[in-house]
Amino acid sequence: MLKHRGFPGRLAGTDFQFTIRRPNPKGVTPLKARERFADRRPADRRADAGFVAALWEHFGDQPFERGNLDAGRLSWLFGREVVPAEDPFDPESYDALLMLDINVARASFPDVFRDYPA
Repeated sequence: MLKHRGFPGRLAGTDFQFTIRRPNPKGVTPLKARERFADRRPADRRADAGFVAALWEHFGDQPFERGNLDAGRLSWLFGREVVPAEDPFDPESYDALLMLDINVARASFPDVFRDYPA
């Protein structure tokens, strides 16, 4: 499992986790798209925005390996802002390649991309 050096481990000042320390001994947690409802708590929305900002700062528009990125946090964005970068895609692999869909991320989290012209 690739460890993304320099990637924030969590949202500052919260317990919202962005990375994991070690592989799950019971097996890899699969990525699956999770529905984000309009009535989500503001703290959850800030965590999503913070994670997208970290992905943008760390990887930009380039493909990246899932590695030690938290499956739960990725799943809130998977299928929308974060998409598979390879075909076939294995949702149960730490080596799976993902990519930030900049256009969708920009529409979903405009504050994150405010300083970056389209």
